[in-house]
Amino acid sequence: MLLFVGVLAGLSGAAQDSITLGSLLKEMISFEPVASWPRVAYVERQASSYDRRSIAVDQPGWFANGDFNQFIRKEERGGHDEYVMMDADGPGVVVRFWLTTVIKNGKLRFYFDNLPEPAFEIPAYDLMKGRWGLGPGLLQPHSSYEPEGKGGNTLYLPLPYRKHCKITYEFTDSASLKAAHYYQINYRTYEAGARVRTFCLSDLAVFRMFIDSAESVLWHPPVYKGGRVISKRSSVGVGARVSLDLPGGPAAVREMRLEVKVSDKEGKVPDKEDMGRLLRSVILRIDFDGQRTVWCPVGDFSGSGYGGKVIRSWYRELSEGGKVISRWVMPYRRNARVSIVNGSGIKLDVSVAVRTGPWKWDSSSMYFHTTYKYEENIKDVKWDSPGAIEWNFVHIRGRGIYLGNTLAVYNHMDAWYGEGDAKVWVDDDVFPSEFGTGLEDYYNTSWAPVVIYQTPFANAPRADNESSAGHNTFTRTRNLDGVPFRRAFRYDLEMLSWKGGIIDAAATVYWYGAPGANDH
Repeated sequence: MLLFVGVLAGLSGAAQDSITLGSLLKEMISFEPVASWPRVAYVERQASSYDRRSIAVDQPGWFANGDFNQFIRKEERGGHDEYVMMDADGPGVVVRFWLTTVIKNGKLRFYFDNLPEPAFEIPAYDLMKGRWGLGPGLLQPHSSYEPEGKGGNTLYLPLPYRKHCKITYEFTDSASLKAAHYYQINYRTYEAGARVRTFCLSDLAVFRMFIDSAESVLWHPPVYKGGRVISKRSSVGVGARVSLDLPGGPAAVREMRLEVKVSDKEGKVPDKEDMGRLLRSVILRIDFDGQRTVWCPVGDFSGSGYGGKVIRSWYRELSEGGKVISRWVMPYRRNARVSIVNGSGIKLDVSVAVRTGPWKWDSSSMYFHTTYKYEENIKDVKWDSPGAIEWNFVHIRGRGIYLGNTLAVYNHMDAWYGEGDAKVWVDDDVFPSEFGTGLEDYYNTSWAPVVIYQTPFANAPRADNESSAGHNTFTRTRNLDGVPFRRAFRYDLEMLSWKGGIIDAAATVYWYGAPGANDH
């Protein structure tokens, strides 16, 4: 790890402030950058195969569900047709490329900087065919993946470009043209004048050590060993709380460890279902500089949702024994307090340890926030029926960066509940900056899976039944694909399903905000 960072530092010294594959990998495996407004400003956007009948909120087709084989345009090149998936001016970088299909024959092409020939091509609708030499931290097969059939994958290897990026797909025949092909491409567009080195295939060799190191670090997050640890273990009665006052700032929380157990005096050991209820009813509260920015059930904060199921991810962990680890960096200027509130109805033993470290507070520093929302009996109509609604996760006002969410659902139906698209609105958008292709697609999988999976940035820690009835939890945190906003941010999910019915849902949104930003 030290060698990796040292070599990157030396490399960047030759071209200060330039954005390269190496600098982006360094940013990806650092916890600090997301806690500050970006040094080189950018906007984040998504190109996707959303149904093009969706034009505006007040127009018919807003909930149209044909989210496949939808392209920007068709181009004839060298005697064949290419369908344009993304067409964006730079300087910029592709930071996430999700795709899936039922038939993979064809050809993906990547064009950079308006050059007439592709920088490289992949002989399939399948990034796994690209021979990147990547592990599952940067190139993740979906839980439904079949090498020669159904399924897809998600690429997190950043692909920077100086002037322009266009990505196209060529179908091999009319039969494959009729098969369902879905995609989402998230990309940054930097402010004019940003110095970006365009990706080329030789970078895979030039940066091989950095790529391999990033893979390892994503699966084995580094432990911050500096600073100071403040800890407390206490018996907490019903309705009571235990609090830690952290050292005076400016400083930042670098790691937090929580453990909640039924008090020995209660004379019982909770089973797994009891632990799930326990983690939903014990609240984590954090106050920075006199403002409460976190109020969230411990299980939902961890990304596990309801049930206390294991989660292993870049920012968060929950062990089989119920120990929670948070690696979110949380800066503060003057003071901070971490509290655990016992709403469980029984006496608890609570252990909390917070490691803080130095932080240079300036105009780019931001506070860490969570927004938690729970609602029962949400209408989830059949996808082709009238009366669909959008369920709002969060509406933020002010300046900040969106870093993902956890969705924990209890599905009262006996069929898939997540047919709806995720929509991200930023600042003065008249059309969403991100318009998705289905709930599971947002969480880096495809084809309505009800299975458990763990990756650095997306996880499904709970899946009770193959039909999706009962409890399901998805979580995705964002890194290079975080979404900056200057005035406002909103995340909505279309409530569409296969059969129609109701769900109960808890949404936890992770975000950073400049002083004054709020979700009220």
